Parts: sequence; structure tokens; C-alpha cells
Amino acid sequence: MSLFRIAGLALVALLALAAPATSVELSKLTFETSSGPRVFQIEIADTAEQRQVGLMYRRSMADDHGMLFDFGRAEEISMWMQNTYISLDMVFVGGDGRVTRIAEKTEPLSTRVISSGAPARYVVELVAGAARRIGLKPGDKVVHPRVGA
Repeated sequence: MSLFRIAGLALVALLALAAPATSVELSKLTFETSSGPRVFQIEIADTAEQRQVGLMYRRSMADDHGMLFDFGRAEEISMWMQNTYISLDMVFVGGDGRVTRIAEKTEPLSTRVISSGAPARYVVELVAGAARRIGLKPGDKVVHPRVGA
């Protein structure tokens, strides 16, 4: 078997592992904004492996879907967009469930570091433009069984 074919098979296997399972478990996450509650269906990334892959390799995501990253404790968080094809809004959330910062319309495939700028425990990734569309601002509350627990 040629080296080129082996590399191709390895890439296919990696993409299969990184892609969401067909039976991804979704849960309801609500942002309490000044214009009312806004509900999203989200996946949870709470293990090191899940947080490392996140939304990498995905080519699309529904406007009302996202991913919640739980880092287990409040600390300064650094994210990036390497191997992520979808532009995202990254919503940094403190341990108390309050939005601390929003990084809007992140650049796909970039290795530029996106920092929480202050201690945060969670990051909610949404399709780019979602935060502005729902009027999300720092100080708004995130409601989910995992947040603030």
C-alpha cells in the first residue's frame, strides 16, 4: 500500500472520529436576554477530548444549535478555530452563569488565540451572528442544568 493511500485512510478515520455521531445528544440551553429568553439545542463538551475537537471539521450547523464547553472551574480560557470551517460566536460564561465576553464572527481555520479575557468556566459556541441576532450581551444569564452548578 502506498504512503499516499495510507495517509488518505488515516485522514478519513480522523474525520470520522471528529464528526458528530448520528445520535448526538442535545439539551436545551436558554439565554435570558433583555428581549426575552432565547433557546438553543446544544451538545456538551466536558471531557478533554471533546473540548479539543469541539466543532472542528463540521461544515454546517443549524442556527438554533451550538456546543457548550465546560472547563470544570473558572480560569482564563483560550480557544482557536484551527480545523473549524464554520464561523462562530464564542460566548464566554463565568461560573455564576453570566456572560462575561462575546467573541463575534470568529475567523474559520485560524490559529489566532481567542481569549476569555477574564476567568470563565464555560464557552458556548453558536453560528456566527447568533449573539447579535438574539441581542446577547455581557451580564445576560445562561440557563442550563450544567451551568452554575
